[in-house]
Amino acid sequence: MKQSQPDREVTGETATPDAGTPLAREIADLSKRRRVIGQFPVPLPRETRVLAVCNQKGGVGKTTTTVNLAAALAKAGARVLVIDLDPQGNASTALGVEHTAETPSIYDVLIDGFSLSDVVMPSPEFPKNLFCAPSTIHLAGAEIELVTQDRREHLLRDAVDSLLEEVAGQYHYVFIDCPPSLGLLTINAFVAAREVLIPIQCEYYALEGLSQLLSSIQLIGEHLNPGLRLSTILLTMFDGRTNLSNQVAEDVRTHFPDQVLHTVIPRTVRISEAPSFGQTVISYDPSSLGAVSYLEAAAEIAVWGRKFEQRQSTTRKDA
Repeated sequence: MKQSQPDREVTGETATPDAGTPLAREIADLSKRRRVIGQFPVPLPRETRVLAVCNQKGGVGKTTTTVNLAAALAKAGARVLVIDLDPQGNASTALGVEHTAETPSIYDVLIDGFSLSDVVMPSPEFPKNLFCAPSTIHLAGAEIELVTQDRREHLLRDAVDSLLEEVAGQYHYVFIDCPPSLGLLTINAFVAAREVLIPIQCEYYALEGLSQLLSSIQLIGEHLNPGLRLSTILLTMFDGRTNLSNQVAEDVRTHFPDQVLHTVIPRTVRISEAPSFGQTVISYDPSSLGAVSYLEAAAEIAVWGRKFEQRQSTTRKDA
């Protein structure tokens, strides 16, 4: 898949372009990508994939990536649950799910022992395929309250495992939107997840703090969740007009050749606008560059997951 380029929202051009101009080629390329992704069958995993979407650095497109990948997979036919573990509740907002102080939420699951099925709500965007366990303002104090809880690092894992056992086969994907920190909430996400997805913005400080995050993932894998692996890195806020974005993308691919998706997510107005309407860009403007890019990224994640399942199956047979 080609790297995404800035669309007309970014360039500010509105006139109909001549057929031979760069803008005309860009529009033709986007039209081709829309056709290809529309015809591409997205494979469904044999077992539920649980991914923690994490980066302790704020403003990297973490929540945006969570909700748009979830919506893209739901649009492709997968049944997806988003667990909003960020006290800001932005994922709940983007999915159009109520998350007032009185709403049963992920806080009640962690602190009061609610079942996840008690708080999960359908997103109006894809009500049959896309669901959300919302966050509320109460989650802001959960870090302190978790300190005194028994099995405090395993509370979310217990809840997720119970749900998946209760509704066996209902969900193909569970995405956990982590807060921008490495506290107890994020640790709970790492223990509950099988995979970690890291969005990295194509800007100067992209790799800053990443070593600390990778160390945390390694420690969780060694002591609390042996099955945890860094499966995916997604480059966000890409601007193909700048040398900086291209250099950052090259550096990240050099350091993580097996984890970085080929698709990159551009910096576009449509992606930023969508949450203010309680939508993801997948529904807000499905033909836009941002929507197509997230659909491509979701397809890559699905294909990589199927290949990993096949390798694991072959390894077990050989053993």
